[in-house]
Amino acid sequence: MSTYLSQVWQLLRNYVRDISLQEMPKTTSVETKVGLSPGKSIKELNKSVKFAQGIEEDLWFQRLQESLEKWTISKSSLTSKIGDRISGPLPSELCLKVRDRQMHEEIYDLLGNGALKSEIVNQIMELVVTSQKIHPEVLFWQLEDFYRRWCQGEFIDATPDDNLPQKTKLKLATQNIAIGLRQVDIYTGLNVLILLLELHRYAQEQDELKEKITFYPSAQPDTDNFFTSQLLRIINYSDALDIGNFSSIVGQFLKGGNFCSAYLGDANLTGADFSGADLSLAYLGDANLTGVNFIGANLSGANFGDANLSGANLTGANLTGADLSSTNLSGANLSCANLSRADLNRADLSITNLSRADLSRADLSRADLSSTNLNRADLSNAILFGANLSEANLSNVNLNHADLCRADLSGADLSHAILNGTNLSDTILFSTNLSDAILMAADLSYAKLNGAKLNNARLNGAMFLGADLSGVDLSRVSLNEADLSGVILSEADLSGADLTDAILFGTDFSYANLNSANLSGSNLSGAILNGANLSHSNLSYAILNGADLSDANMEKMTWGKKQQWEGVRGLKTAVNVPEALKEELGLN
Repeated sequence: MSTYLSQVWQLLRNYVRDISLQEMPKTTSVETKVGLSPGKSIKELNKSVKFAQGIEEDLWFQRLQESLEKWTISKSSLTSKIGDRISGPLPSELCLKVRDRQMHEEIYDLLGNGALKSEIVNQIMELVVTSQKIHPEVLFWQLEDFYRRWCQGEFIDATPDDNLPQKTKLKLATQNIAIGLRQVDIYTGLNVLILLLELHRYAQEQDELKEKITFYPSAQPDTDNFFTSQLLRIINYSDALDIGNFSSIVGQFLKGGNFCSAYLGDANLTGADFSGADLSLAYLGDANLTGVNFIGANLSGANFGDANLSGANLTGANLTGADLSSTNLSGANLSCANLSRADLNRADLSITNLSRADLSRADLSRADLSSTNLNRADLSNAILFGANLSEANLSNVNLNHADLCRADLSGADLSHAILNGTNLSDTILFSTNLSDAILMAADLSYAKLNGAKLNNARLNGAMFLGADLSGVDLSRVSLNEADLSGVILSEADLSGADLTDAILFGTDFSYANLNSANLSGSNLSGAILNGANLSHSNLSYAILNGADLSDANMEKMTWGKKQQWEGVRGLKTAVNVPEALKEELGLN
């Protein structure tokens, strides 16, 4: 038995020595030439692998290609190469241990002196996809195993004799390249992470590989640990060299990645590209996500509480049920994003693009939406209590049954908006444009509408209890069956308005323009119409008990044959009273 094991060991040594000799470059390897020149500090180290021109670049890539091919040799294939030299099977555990050690050392030698540039990554992926000798599935397994061990600190925490980052650092030192131990370890791990992300993205587009190659950078979530923190530890480890180090190296390769349930609280991911990525149920509270690309990303159920998303691009992103409370989204692009049932309480959405976004049933209480573009957005059943929407673009928006109580809509554009059943009580609507808007059964009680434009708006069945509409443009507005009891409409423009069957008990129409207005069937009991322009208006079947028509212009006014005029005041001072009415009332 001892003779047999000695024979196996001797063959293994010869096999490894033969491979080492075959791989030994005839000239100094490119990666050992990349780094700091003598006398420069580590901080000056170029974080991108600077490949030499011409033959040196070719040599590096050739060596990489050979390594990739070797790393993807199947277990059975490698066993047969050695096993055919001896009688009997070769212990597979011993074989894989030797092979892993050699592969890990090659990874550090090839990838430990700087960050891979995107063009190099593209060349590597093209090689992986087109080469008949490289098996993407096996390569993924090998690199994922290395990544898992690297995340656990296996290589940098090893004893000096087995410490691969230290061995690589010493090799580079012989070439007068100054680089720290952590730099070697971090660059190696991040470069492997980049390759795994690219393999994952490629595989998810291939039906035959998508189930076999699925990468979780922060580890796969399980029921015992809802969040996974592996990626956050890597980010913090990388940023220990320089703030934003992880984002600048790996950020552009995160697109399409799987980060479901990842814990990334307080992470610095400025400018990262998460387009098309899955961050559902992830935690990103207090994270720096300035300028991040989230186009088409799945962010459903994610927690962004107090995060900085200013200038981020979330076009078409899925944010259903996400927690965005107190987040900074100023200047962000959320056009066509799905924010239904999202929590945006006290969020800063100023100057944000939310055009065509779905905000149905979202909570935007006390959120800052000033100067925000919400054109054609869906805010049906949304909660906007106390929100700041001043100067916002809300044209063609859907606000059906939304709660805008005490919101500030001063100067906002709500033209052609739909606000059926919307709560606008105690809302500030100074100089707001509500022209052609639909506000059927809306509650505008105690709303402040000074200077607002409501021309051509439909306010059927709307409630205006205690509202101030003095001087407001309500020309051609539809207010039939609306309740305007006690509302101030002095000097308002109601020309051509439809007020049929409206409740106008005690309403103040003093000096209002009611030219051609339809007031038939309305209840004007106790209404103040002194100085009002009622020319060409229709008062048929209107209840006028106690109404004040002092100095009103009644030119060509229409009234009913059985009109009740008892208790009407000011008829003697009214002007342009039709002769027929004078005769009927005995005013001649």
